[in-house]
Amino acid sequence: MIGKGKSISHTGASMGYGWNQEKNAEVVYKQHLAGDNPREITEEFKIIQEQNIRTKNNSLSFVLSPTIEDGKDLSSERLQELTQRFIAEMKLEEHQGIGFVHRDKQHTHVHVYVNRINFDGTAYKDNFIGKRSQYAAEKVAKEMGLTTAREIQAEKLSELKRIRKEIKQTHEKVMTEKRPKDFDQYIKYMKQNGIKVLPSINRQNQLQGFRFEFKGRNLKGSEVHRSMSGGKLAVQIANNSIMGIRLKKGNTIKLAGKTTELSTNIATSIAKRVLKRVIKRTLDRGIGI
Repeated sequence: MIGKGKSISHTGASMGYGWNQEKNAEVVYKQHLAGDNPREITEEFKIIQEQNIRTKNNSLSFVLSPTIEDGKDLSSERLQELTQRFIAEMKLEEHQGIGFVHRDKQHTHVHVYVNRINFDGTAYKDNFIGKRSQYAAEKVAKEMGLTTAREIQAEKLSELKRIRKEIKQTHEKVMTEKRPKDFDQYIKYMKQNGIKVLPSINRQNQLQGFRFEFKGRNLKGSEVHRSMSGGKLAVQIANNSIMGIRLKKGNTIKLAGKTTELSTNIATSIAKRVLKRVIKRTLDRGIGI
């Protein structure tokens, strides 16, 4: 479960928007309040908030998001328990508060609005409220046997690692078996293996590398592996052709039928490779430099 929190000033607007997104909103938490709709509850908040007019962001907004799988199994009673535990962990039991469920897009989550001002007119300290919300949600998730934010992050990292490995393996297969001699061929062969390769153009309208789309991820070449950055990828492709990658005037190449300028980094990498080939060819002929 992931917890998010922040201080807000627009209590009525936020609460009304969140509540109205879900018709017949299911209230799972209600503390020190009598109202039954956003307008009435906002008015009740204001009565207490008038004791502390110096505090501008006088309400707290939280979102508690279990994983999609956990959310499917959470009854109204369990969601109420989840919210009450979170409020207790944040030490907000003595503040006015309302929590209601959203079940939109199959992702169950709870919106909670709490009056930052208590009945004595004291403002709840909101320093590091975002981090504290994360820690409180993490603790509640552990106590209730739900997936924690750390476990979610670990799974995401594991999935990313698998995707990077698959892209890298496909790249190596294409380079070994197909030996593309230019960028267009490389893009074509990668697409045949289910990976979309997209040219990455910088603000100067220069090709600076490629991005890889695969299984819902969009990664820079260097994020897949350091050997797949723009310059290093260019050198690998240049190695597959006797003439290397032929640069036209102004360090340009043909890419997808268009003349494209190369970034300094890629152009330099290709130029160095060409120079090495010339030197090697000259030495092989026994001429010397």
